[in-house]
Amino acid sequence: MNRKTATAICAEVAKLLKEERLRQNLSLNAVAIRAGLAYQMISYVEREMRIPRLDTLLRIGDALGLSTGELIGRAEQAISKSK
Repeated sequence: MNRKTATAICAEVAKLLKEERLRQNLSLNAVAIRAGLAYQMISYVEREMRIPRLDTLLRIGDALGLSTGELIGRAEQAISKSK
C-alpha cells in the first residue's frame, strides 16, 4: 500500500468515526468517557489532526460499537469507490 492510499484510509476512518458518533447522538465527551480517553484526543482524531495508534483506534471503535476491521474495511471500500 502506498502512502497516499494509507493517508486516504486514515482520513476516511476519521470521517466514519465522526459519522457514527453523530448517528448515535453522542457527544465527544461521551465517547471519550466510554473509551477512557481525553476529549481532545477524540476531537483530534475526528478532525484528522492526529492519526490514532492502534490501541486508541480500538478503544474509540469499541466505544462506538465498531470493530477496527469493520472501520478499515468500510474506509477501503469508500476509497475504492472514489477512484
